[in-house]
Amino acid sequence: MKSSMRFLSISDRILLTLWVGGLWSIGYMAVPTLFAELDDRQLAGNLAGHFFHVVNYLGLVCGTFLLFSTVVRLGRHWLIWVLITMLLLVGLSEFLLQPTMHELKLLGLVKGTEQHDQFKLYHGLSSAIYLVNALLGLTLVVFNSQEKD
Repeated sequence: MKSSMRFLSISDRILLTLWVGGLWSIGYMAVPTLFAELDDRQLAGNLAGHFFHVVNYLGLVCGTFLLFSTVVRLGRHWLIWVLITMLLLVGLSEFLLQPTMHELKLLGLVKGTEQHDQFKLYHGLSSAIYLVNALLGLTLVVFNSQEKD
């Protein structure tokens, strides 16, 4: 393998580790710990929102580089579509769902109100998108670990 292609392969593994590791560690370790350990659920939610914001931008940066590298290095169409799907899901979450949930929180989330019900709907959708992204990321990790250099 040419040294430039080997470098891309190693870079891809590092970026994939950062992105997918971040998804799993933030979404399924750090955030649940916040809600389990903090008495103030609003504070836990605000901190969780900041964590998700960081991991979303990490995903946008890593995913964009991975997409370009995959097109150049491998040209395998299914990987390209997985990365595009993941990037679209991150964008949807970061630029549509998260701002909408933030606006609803500013209006006040009193149980039984329309704002509370909408927030729960967006939160559920956001959680489902996050899980799909984390599972797609695992798919990339498994594929990458089987690739021969």
